[in-house]
Amino acid sequence: MMPLMPKSTAVWLIDNTTLTFKQIADFCDLHLLEIQAIADDSIGRVAPFDPTIHGQLTREEIARCEQNPSASLERIVGVVEHVRHKVAKYMPKAKRQIRPNGILWLLKEYPIIADAKICNLLGTTKSTVTAIRNKSYKNYGELKAQHPVKLGLCSQIEFDAVVASTQLLEERG
Repeated sequence: MMPLMPKSTAVWLIDNTTLTFKQIADFCDLHLLEIQAIADDSIGRVAPFDPTIHGQLTREEIARCEQNPSASLERIVGVVEHVRHKVAKYMPKAKRQIRPNGILWLLKEYPIIADAKICNLLGTTKSTVTAIRNKSYKNYGELKAQHPVKLGLCSQIEFDAVVASTQLLEERG
């Protein structure tokens, strides 16, 4: 699995660590010559992207590999700390019509979930979520609660991240 923004990650690793070009190339899934070109500024410079802030790598892992030039960097695997923001894209009318079913399922399974999180996850409006929550939605009687991932309204990773953050709030509150 490649890191987010591999060239930008490579720029940050070159500028902020003493890792070898091979270690950086292997971690970023780039060719060794690309890493050398980035270091020489012979290709267009991209903004650096810190993999430690975005949950892809730890400072301890960098230090371990700096001490041993033959070691390979290991990505952090597990809970997704950072989810890319979705870019607005066209959604077919059929999916727009089934979106309330996904909203209803989320509200039934996770009633504590914030409306704003549902809006971000499913690309809907707060008024729609509020209407379904209050059972005042125009076609509320015709809605069938269905899992939003199965409907194709969001990815499993995005869904899991929202659910995990909601469960953390439940445990604290």
